[in-house]
Amino acid sequence: MRLIEQLRELRRRLLLALAGIGVMAIPSWFAYPHVFDLLQSPIEAINDAGLTAALTFTTPAAAFDMRIRVSIWLATFLASPWWLYQIWAYIAPGLTKSEKRRSLVFILAGVPLFLGGAAVAWLVLPSAVRLLAEFTPESALNYMPAPDYLRFVMRVILAFAIAFLMPLIMVLLNAMGVVHSRTLLGGWRWAVLLIFVFAALASPTPDAWTMIALALPMCAMYFGAVGIAYRHDKRVAARTAARDAELLGREE
Repeated sequence: MRLIEQLRELRRRLLLALAGIGVMAIPSWFAYPHVFDLLQSPIEAINDAGLTAALTFTTPAAAFDMRIRVSIWLATFLASPWWLYQIWAYIAPGLTKSEKRRSLVFILAGVPLFLGGAAVAWLVLPSAVRLLAEFTPESALNYMPAPDYLRFVMRVILAFAIAFLMPLIMVLLNAMGVVHSRTLLGGWRWAVLLIFVFAALASPTPDAWTMIALALPMCAMYFGAVGIAYRHDKRVAARTAARDAELLGREE
């Protein structure tokens, strides 16, 4: 396609992805009370630890605004199969039939990776919130504005989920022939450094344990993606060698 056609197709896929999120925002709106209870469970853990903490809404419209934000956030997770498919559908016209089959499998793997990243974040959050709350002086009460707290929680979970899609992007680029496994492996030092920098910026607390909890799974997935790319390159090289040998035999 020409550049203008590619931009039109990109806009169409983007609108379809946003429409899917909009549709899933409807059930998310009605599920908000249950989701809110889950998101504030780390606050309950703080109270169980002997500290005083509570969520507050400081303006009349804060609760309504927060319900909209949480509904869209939840809809992003519920619609993840749909918008991941839109990514695949955008790049599929440039792939061969075999590449389409392989890339579709990788896209299907993106859903558990995305949700797995969110699950890791959810496991880390209670300890992170409790650690931050422990810095509250004994003479003070930890009353948190609910919008600020929920934005903090949603941002962390979404950052973890997106970070776990990194190996999928690497494998897709390798399947498309954009990057070789040797290139990915040769840059492993920079990759590990960038992963830890991202983990330091995305982690909700200044402690090293939260950063490591995000960085180590990402490093493991990075090297796993390199291994998959290496096997793919070996198969491609073997097919190319066999084809060249066949052509050489015909010429002789």
